[in-house]
Amino acid sequence: MKYEPKNITLKDGSAALFRSPEPEDAAAFLDFFNAVRAETDFLLSGPRDPAPTLEEERAWIENSLNSPDQMMIVCELGGRIAGNCHIAFKSHAKTRHRASLAIALRQKYWGRGIGTAMFRELIAAARQQGVTQLELDYIEGNDRGRALYEKMGFRPWGELPDGVRQSDGAMRSIIHMRLVLD
Repeated sequence: MKYEPKNITLKDGSAALFRSPEPEDAAAFLDFFNAVRAETDFLLSGPRDPAPTLEEERAWIENSLNSPDQMMIVCELGGRIAGNCHIAFKSHAKTRHRASLAIALRQKYWGRGIGTAMFRELIAAARQQGVTQLELDYIEGNDRGRALYEKMGFRPWGELPDGVRQSDGAMRSIIHMRLVLD
């Protein structure tokens, strides 16, 4: 599903472009992906995991653009990918009211309002699709992420103990959250 490009003014007054990634962005997206995996231990994929190939990344972007059940948005600042987010809509009749979200930002862009703006766009897209429940998971200890999710109205509903083994060997829970839309 394509996202209509939009210029966003960030908290510091700088301009960002929100847009769908294009297949020709595959190399830049891989660079972004590898950078965020190295910057935080709060993503499910880490530097020890194999990265997709350029062709796999290009295919994943094309599938996202052509799918009626998912949409991806990248945040571009100064010609570089600063963040991305993704929404996956459930396609079965019994679960069409639900969608799941994911977000990742380069560390140097934290605190500028990108995450909040991305969540607003994902929530608007969910409402357009008739979704009434948004869901996400985060890794225990990701206090910055949790604060953003709670700010956007998400509330925890469950926990998977020892759902993730961090790079230092520590076991962490996966926390399930949801937001009920009016």
